[in-house]
Amino acid sequence: MVTAMNVSDEADRLFQPYNFERFQDLKPYLEEYWATSFPIALIYLLFVFVGQNYMKARKGFSLQGPLILWSFCLTVFSILGAVRTWGHFGTMLLRASLKQSLCFSSFSNSPVIRFWSCLFVLSKVIELGDTAFIILRKRPLIFVHWYHHSTVLVYTSFGYKHKVAAGGWFMTMNYGVHAIMYFYYTLKAAKVKSPRWLPMFITSLQILQMIIGATVSILIYIWRQEHGCHTTTEHICWSSILYITYFILFANFFHQNYIMPKIKVKTKIQ
Repeated sequence: MVTAMNVSDEADRLFQPYNFERFQDLKPYLEEYWATSFPIALIYLLFVFVGQNYMKARKGFSLQGPLILWSFCLTVFSILGAVRTWGHFGTMLLRASLKQSLCFSSFSNSPVIRFWSCLFVLSKVIELGDTAFIILRKRPLIFVHWYHHSTVLVYTSFGYKHKVAAGGWFMTMNYGVHAIMYFYYTLKAAKVKSPRWLPMFITSLQILQMIIGATVSILIYIWRQEHGCHTTTEHICWSSILYITYFILFANFFHQNYIMPKIKVKTKIQ
């Protein structure tokens, strides 16, 4: 049987790391970041409350130029992350098995995965800037937005610290969805007309991501007793709770924004 280690080595040969991906491993520093992620999340939530109150009596800023640049940079970053990580994990899935890709964390020794995992964890802090733009421009800030941003920030640092194997798939899915999402945000900020189905498609991908995430949690719970399956009870518990709540919130957002308006229009016509 092909081992996850052998497949990981094969993926390394197929996807040679660039020089910038061979930088010094930040894992020791990011493991300590796990404790720091909590105060960062709390400061973020405080900013949400204070920022909205501060802007209540003030006119919203335009910030079109900075928002275009912000969204475009995150688009490029997400595309690069998706291309590099999907190539590695796709090889593992095709050459080994789903179980090995979810249970064994040997892939984290790859310079490519190590580099993009570090950036992925740090990017969750950078992405909090999305909320700053919403508040400063006085756009509606919905619960699912700040809940998702704050909890993902803490959860990704937890998964990185404990070297959770299944976290690799959470990362690759997130890179892929964000590549499309931030591309849409760039078009929207630039006031470029995009297909009407695009935002619905993005929300559908987010819901699918939550379904796959919950399924992954179930699978690693089933396989957790097998020798070498690297996971923890804490990880299974928190990933299940978060992905279920994400699914409910994104499904409700989809219903409120894409189903209900059609029902109202149909009712008016009748």
